[in-house]
Order: sequence, then C-alpha cells, then structure tokens
Amino acid sequence: MDRPSSHFRVGVDIGGTFTDLVVFNDDTGSFAVGKTLTTPRDPSQAIEALLRDTLERESIAIGDAQQLIHGTTLVTNAIIERTGSRTALLATQGFRDSIEIGRENRYELYDLMLEMPQPLVPRYLRFAVPQRTLADGTTLQELDIAYVEQLARELAAHGIEAVAIAFLHSFANPSAEREARAAIERIAPAMRVSTSSEVVPEIREFERTSTTIANVYVQDRVERYLRELQARLARLGFCGSLFLMISSGGIVTVDTAIRFPIRLLESGPAAGALAAASYGSASGYPDLLSFDMGGTTAKFCVIDHGQPLTALEFEVDRRYRFKKGSGLPIKAPVIEMIEIGAGGGSIARIDPLGLLKVGPGSAGAEPGPVCYGRGGTEPTVTDADLVLGYLDPDYFLGGQFKINLAAARQAIKERVADPLGLSLEEAAWGIHQVVNESMANAARIHTLERGKDPHSFPLFAFGGAGPVHGFRVAMALGSPALIVPFGAGVMSAAGFLTAPLAFDFVRSWPGRIDHLDWQKANTLLSEMELEGQELLQASGVPTGQISYRREADMRYVGQGHEIHVPLPSGQLDNASIPLLTSSFEEVYRRLYERLSPSVPIEIINWRVTASGPTPEVRIQLPRAEHTAAQEARKGNRKVYFPGGFRAVPVYDRYHLLPGMSFTGPAIVEERESTVIVGPDSRFRIDEQWNLVVELHTT
Repeated sequence: MDRPSSHFRVGVDIGGTFTDLVVFNDDTGSFAVGKTLTTPRDPSQAIEALLRDTLERESIAIGDAQQLIHGTTLVTNAIIERTGSRTALLATQGFRDSIEIGRENRYELYDLMLEMPQPLVPRYLRFAVPQRTLADGTTLQELDIAYVEQLARELAAHGIEAVAIAFLHSFANPSAEREARAAIERIAPAMRVSTSSEVVPEIREFERTSTTIANVYVQDRVERYLRELQARLARLGFCGSLFLMISSGGIVTVDTAIRFPIRLLESGPAAGALAAASYGSASGYPDLLSFDMGGTTAKFCVIDHGQPLTALEFEVDRRYRFKKGSGLPIKAPVIEMIEIGAGGGSIARIDPLGLLKVGPGSAGAEPGPVCYGRGGTEPTVTDADLVLGYLDPDYFLGGQFKINLAAARQAIKERVADPLGLSLEEAAWGIHQVVNESMANAARIHTLERGKDPHSFPLFAFGGAGPVHGFRVAMALGSPALIVPFGAGVMSAAGFLTAPLAFDFVRSWPGRIDHLDWQKANTLLSEMELEGQELLQASGVPTGQISYRREADMRYVGQGHEIHVPLPSGQLDNASIPLLTSSFEEVYRRLYERLSPSVPIEIINWRVTASGPTPEVRIQLPRAEHTAAQEARKGNRKVYFPGGFRAVPVYDRYHLLPGMSFTGPAIVEERESTVIVGPDSRFRIDEQWNLVVELHTT
C-alpha cells in the first residue's frame, strides 16, 4: 500500500481464535490486512500489537489513521460465563419474581429434565420497592424514596456493584425510575445504575427487565476494556476516533457503548453480515446466505434484497442452542442470524455412546488446535483439515505461522481413529463432514424459519475457515453456487468500515390507528428524532447529513405479537390512515400470505433510527495484469476426497484474474484463507474478483 497523506480507517474484528484487521484508504481504495491470535485475557493487547505491526509493514503513520471501528464478544462472554458485576434488581412491589417466572412457557413440553435459563440476579438480590405506576402513566402509589436510600446503603455495604431498576409501566411514565436512580446515586455514587425506561422504554415487563439487568451487569467490564483499549491506542500515537459496532449494524462512540453495552452483544457477527450484504450487492448477488466460519463459531445470515434480515429481540446463553425460550431474552434491534459452536478450533471427541461429536467446545486461541503447538492436546477441525491436505503447513497465514502436521495426525489417531477402528484419513474426513453437516443443519433451520428456501440462495463464504468448508456446506444445502470474496479471511473486519454512525430509539404508546391522538404521535416521533440528532451531533456528524427512518410495531387488535412496518416521513394525521393500513397489509401478506380485513389495526411501539452517511467503500483490487492461467498454478498437493487421496492443482488467489475459469477439484490459496473446490464442479473469477463455484446439486 502507498503512503500518501490520506484518510485511513481501520476495522478490527476480535474472534474467539483470531483477531483480524483491515486498514483502508478512503481516497485511493487501497487496503492492507493483518491477522493474529486473539489474546483472551486482554483482547486489547492483540489489537495494539496487530495495528502496530500492520501499519509498520505498510509504512503507514499511526497519525494518518483517523478512525478505528471494531466489535467485541466481551458482552456475550460475560453473560455466558457469568463474570459480570454483582447486580441487584429493584422491581415494583409484588413483581420481583417476574424475571424468573417469565412467560411460563416450557420450550420443550415433554422434557422432564428441562433446564430453564437462570436470571443474572439471584432471588435474594431482587427487591420489591413500594411504588406503582398504572398502564396509562398515572401514579397509583408514590415511590418510597426513604426505602430506596436505605436499600442503597445496605447494598453498598455488602459489595453490590450494580443495580437494575425496572418498575411496572415505566415506559409510560419514567419518573419513579428516575427518582430511584437519583436516590441510589446520592447514597452510593460509585454504584452503577441502569433504568429500564432508558435502556429499553418498551412494553413487556419480562423482556424489558431482563435487558436492563444484562445492560448494567456487563457495564463495568465493558468500560474497563474500552478505557484500556483507548490507553493502548494513545500510547501508539493514535489520535483518531474509536467507534464500536452495535448489534443492529450501526456504529457508536465509546461513551454511548459504555452507556448501553447490551447493544454490543452481537457486534462482531453483525459486521460479517454487513460485509456480505455490501459485497454481494456490489457483485450482483442481492440475495445470499452469509456464511462466516472462524476459529470458534460459525454464523449464518439471510441477505434479502441487499439487506440482512433484522429482529427486535433475541436470546443469549441458550440452554439448548436451537430452542427459543431456553435463553435470556434481550429486547434490542439485532441483525438476525444463527450462531453455533462450529469453527476451526472446535474439538472432536467420542461421546459415551461411541459416536463422533464435534464442538461446541473449542480450543480457541489458548491453547488452540494441536497443530498450533501451543499446548493443545484435543484434535480439532483445523487439525482434520490439515491431515486431509486442505491446508498447507508451510503457508498458514502466508507462512508466518508454522503448524505441525505430525502433531495433528498423532492427536486424531489416538483420540478418534483408533477408538473408532478407522484409518487416520477416515477419521479426519469424519470430523470434517460432521462439522459440515452441523453447520448445514443450522443454516437450513435458520432459512426455513424465516420463510426462505435454502436451495435458492447462493452461499457467500468467508472467515478463516469458511472457504475451506463452504463447498461441502453448499452441497448439503443444495445451494446453486458458492461465492468466496477476495480477502475472505478478514471480511468481517472489512464489514465494520461499511457501517454508518447510527442509533435507534423506541417508545411504547399503544393505540388503534383509527382512534389515535396524532398530535401526540408526531410529538413522540419528533422527540426521538431530536434525541438521535443530539447523539449524532455529539459524535461529529453534521446536522445536514443526519437521516431518519421511522417504523412502527403494528398488529391486528387482539394479537399477541407485532410486525415491523415502515412509517412515512412528515406529519401524520387522519389522512395517513390509508397509507398506514396498506403498508401494514403489505408486510403482513408477505409474512403470512393472508389478511384479516375486518379486524382493526393498532400500533404498539414507535421507532426512529437516526443515521449518519453510509461510508463508500470502493476497494481497489489488484491490478489486472495479463497473467496466463498456468502462471497462477503453484503446483499440486495430495488432498483427500471420498475414495482416497489424489493430486489436486493449487492456485495462487492473487494471480487469478476476472474471466479465468477452471475445473475442480482444486485448492485456491490466499494469505488468510483457503478455498476448497470439490470434484465435478467448475469455478471462475467474476468482475469483482469473487471466486464463484457453480454447483449442480440435485
């Protein structure tokens, strides 16, 4: 990369095994990439080292980097591992157990050993506060401030670090929660406090309370991590802006991330989905199934008409990974995807029934797969891929990271092959196929549950391990094609650079559209737009570059759940009712194929998303020189496919030019990832430098 005085932006993706980095020059479109093992005890350490080394390698001054954007799994890990702050809950008197009662649903009706998700706050730290607000926002019983103050003293004395306040109907009137917060801050100013009316001012007490608890539970850990990262960047000489991606795909400042850390829950996976949507649309593939496989997990996301599908609620720390209701509900906008414990570091083992299982346990970055030589003893997917010949031990991460084939062979032989009475190659192939089928099954569930046909979506594979496994996963799904972008190994990091500064707001105010107070509705929307404007202006976005998207959660009167419907801009009044009705019916028909025209329609929640301008990421790909196809061939390597090993051509990704096409089987190598193309197929390089494998599945 050249080093003009240009506008550089940096995207960093912290995965469970590897940390990826992309440095992008907005003026020229040139870019550089870096990849290193994640440092689990302090992820900021890997960011510091990787940023320094990559910039030095490319002769870029740290002062020329004007933005660094990244996502983190810190929030997810803290909730799953239960390593957040000691937290208490203040609830309306008579409702302290609502968080555990939940919806009283059994997600598996006939399982007598059913394991329910455990709240982050144990019962002895949940307190009933004398106070009552009615559904219309009027006060039935004033808050007992003296009780809250005494409670704050006792909590502080017993080492409680955080408090979540979630009073009944606070979305309609937040005054009691604000008074309680002020009382706690007077008595225990060091204690962290989150109120539900600030974190998620939405109807539905259970989900609102669960989200508020999770927010304050991780707040201290997130702030300590982000402050440490800021300090490390400052020591390097970084003077630009640090931004975080949130689960909905926007980016926010550090201060906003610390205020609402629960919004970071799915920040890393969201970047991959955004990258798939952006690159897919630019390449003429607006409908895709995004497949991101790294060292620890695999993520799938449906990209529909150039946009990833989104949801307004999701679950974390599920007891059963495919069972809705088995996790803690989080009410926040999120790019909708399915994530399973299937990655390069997923551990292969023999279960008590003598069956081969792969994942969800992972060797991660420490100790990592056996072949890494960092103390790992359990065979992993990466070890199996190496034994099968899919990975070159001398070209892993471009040769900068040497891996040990002999150690991988020994581990698979001792732990899998010998106990099952299989040859080494059969055992390695079994590991490879088991993880492929697990991922294909997850993708199938994800697409079908959203009314999509997996046979109609090309598979867009990226991540360090995605291109290795993409061919077999696509075949199992019946996908029409496999698409692997240039730079697939760090694609998620590039996704951070495609997102605008954005934040979304919600207010619950139910009402039938034929009986609404339109003045109040317009005031509600205007207040949210003003809040968004102030937040983005504080982040450096000029007022004239801020845009707003209005939406509403609507349903037929009497239904239990809502659908997401766009709202028109401008003032709403009675003349807007036909447009609101037609918008609702269009979305409803698309989802359910039928309408109930005789039933009136109501709005439950009002939403506004405030966004800055979306960055234009026009990557300058390698110059298309006249290179003969045979010059791209690096040689042959013996690779295992069903039936045994065979000599397979190996191609250098950096010498494959648009218009070239080849027959499989083949291996295509680039620095951060390797593409496996199976037998009886063809692949080509399209005009956007994507590697496209045409699949003829039955």
